[in-house]
Amino acid sequence: MDQLLESGRRPGDVLVLTVGEPHPWQQHELSFGEERYWAQLAEADDVFYADAATGRPLRREVVVLVVNASGVNRIAGAAVRAAERAGSLLVICGGTDAVASLFPGADRPVPA
Repeated sequence: MDQLLESGRRPGDVLVLTVGEPHPWQQHELSFGEERYWAQLAEADDVFYADAATGRPLRREVVVLVVNASGVNRIAGAAVRAAERAGSLLVICGGTDAVASLFPGADRPVPA
């Protein structure tokens, strides 16, 4: 996240999607209630964190997909949805074994 912001991306341009457990910041924001949590998406003042499986319409210029769960089909579906939600940049983060399933034929993912 730091690299994205240091490169000039605005926090409101970034959407972080998790495949497994919700990001701790998402959990924190949800503690104030669903209505307030989703209002932050529309306000677009800060990075927004959500579950990759959400059915709500989400779109930002930059989407970071955090692969913090297992299951090839689950991960592949999340990657497709994340790509659809990204305006100009999709970043995929996770363990090498989990992320490698998204790139068959590649030697290995590029480390951050």
